[in-house]
Amino acid sequence: MSYAEVYRRSLTDPEGFWGEAAQAIDWDKPWDKVLDASAPPLYRWFRGGRLNTCYNCVDRHVEGGRADQAALIYDSPVTGTQRTLTFSQLRDEVATFAGALANVGVTKGDRVIIYMPMVPEAVIAMLACARIGAIHSVVFGGFSSKELATRIDDAKPRVMVAGSCGIETNRVVLYKPLLDDAIDLAAHKPERCIVLQRPQEPGTLVEGRDISWAEAVQNATPHACVSVEATDPLYILYTSGTTGIPKGVVRDNGGHAVALHWSMKHVYNVEPGEVFWAASDVGWVVGHSYIVYAPLLQGCTTLLYEGKPVGTPDPGAFWRVIAEHGVSVMFTAPTAFRAIKREDPGATHLKRYDLSRFRALYLAGERCDPDTLNWAETNLGVPVIDHWWQTETGWAIAANCLGIEALPVKPGSPTVPVPGYDVQILDDNAKEAKPGEIGRIMIRLPLPPGTLPTLWQKDDRYIASYLSAVEGYYLTGDAGFKDEDGYVFIMSRIDDIINVAGHRLSTGGMEEVLASHPNVAECAVIGVADQLKGELPLGLVVLKAGVDRAHEVIRKELVNLVREKIGPVAAFKLVVIVDRLPKTRSGKILRGTMKAIADGTEYKMPATIDDPAILGEVEQVLQSIGYAHHA
Repeated sequence: MSYAEVYRRSLTDPEGFWGEAAQAIDWDKPWDKVLDASAPPLYRWFRGGRLNTCYNCVDRHVEGGRADQAALIYDSPVTGTQRTLTFSQLRDEVATFAGALANVGVTKGDRVIIYMPMVPEAVIAMLACARIGAIHSVVFGGFSSKELATRIDDAKPRVMVAGSCGIETNRVVLYKPLLDDAIDLAAHKPERCIVLQRPQEPGTLVEGRDISWAEAVQNATPHACVSVEATDPLYILYTSGTTGIPKGVVRDNGGHAVALHWSMKHVYNVEPGEVFWAASDVGWVVGHSYIVYAPLLQGCTTLLYEGKPVGTPDPGAFWRVIAEHGVSVMFTAPTAFRAIKREDPGATHLKRYDLSRFRALYLAGERCDPDTLNWAETNLGVPVIDHWWQTETGWAIAANCLGIEALPVKPGSPTVPVPGYDVQILDDNAKEAKPGEIGRIMIRLPLPPGTLPTLWQKDDRYIASYLSAVEGYYLTGDAGFKDEDGYVFIMSRIDDIINVAGHRLSTGGMEEVLASHPNVAECAVIGVADQLKGELPLGLVVLKAGVDRAHEVIRKELVNLVREKIGPVAAFKLVVIVDRLPKTRSGKILRGTMKAIADGTEYKMPATIDDPAILGEVEQVLQSIGYAHHA
């Protein structure tokens, strides 16, 4: 069937379409109804069905003849180690750690926060939670104690699973002190912590609360898979909220398994037994969906890489991994390829490796600029597919679905909506925009399986944040257009979330930190275009009257403050001190206008501006640090 035929059927007969897709998953009990539409705008998929996600990822492949196939390849250039786990070995380690979790009191429905580096134990811990029906919430190891504490208080985990440290290219990042500080800050106190003691920097265990991973598994009995409802949560993954309060995106078991399994063949064109590599982190949604769950659901070999695209040891790092492990399809962020291109523009390192088994490269995380896409396509000689999705959706909204029909690539576009997603461009009057007209990108409800059914224990916030802009639609928060061929073009965010190297971060959260400095009167944070990371946060700060300290000292303090409170992931290093911020007469800071000035793009003088002269002052300051130059 053509893409157009598959897409049309997914919208006209969603129950038939997804009911067929669900036949590929092993169910303990079939569903009563494919789509429960009894309580709109809250829809649920496969109501009444029972299954176990871990069984579908691991055990069924052992029983189905893949016991000796590699399930997980761990490649760590930063520690100089590699390890391969077959499906049989992975099942045994997951079952044992599931028993270890049970020994410290974890049962079905309990939450477990996982604060781990990119090691096999992170994947094992996630699958072990799924095995016993516990709900995992993975927190990226680069986040600060304050951010971790916020998530502890929201998820209220019974147990924490953490690594003692993470390894960067040139330093060791101590996780255990961050964990201890987070628990001190949090109102909710987890009962136990299981700590993976890495030899590079073991942590100090708290007596009575902490237990080492080695000791936990030594005393554990393998645990069987626990049957759960299709609508029971599999995990919570926190994403930045515009209020500064993280939003706990919920993923259910049934729809998630069906959609991710379907996507491996139809979006990525990957067959069971092939090697699939998502060069991301398990702390992000890409790591959840395409390092852990989707490849294993499909019976693929998945790759866990603890390294960087450059510097571990050179810009040929990705090519080595692809060649050495026989990767068929790779998925990473455009940022990674911009870094490789910057270090090795002639792709000389690529010539050292045999990439004959490599078929396709998928990019997502932020919009891929045409230059990077063309560079990758020219040098790799394979399709380079930009596709678009969100933490909330869990899998692609728009893509060139190579497993259905390869469509012509249009640089700058993630191609067309994926089957299941009724993507519409609506204007401010909620009318469908004409081809080429920019509007709000919305998805008509119901969303397909695998997307968020709600936020953790906050149905009202889910509806207010995502479903209230236009009745019957999900608000993506992105702006863009469709062309005359139905191709989707993502142009910008419509709120104040900025995208730093694929990581969605709230400018409001950074402004809150800057405003806490005793010398700061008011501030604004905008995302400015950056060739490597897509966007970088830039802080504009107005000092309190009478402050006569050196501006350079204050700037350094502000940068350090954001890094301490939010974490290095914010990549916050640009601060300018200005006399005034441009505002509307009602007092609203003109962030969008300042961003346009900083990026050197055309803008219209806002009709409601209070004092146009302030924009000129801001432009002069931005020019002094290398921004606000028109092309």
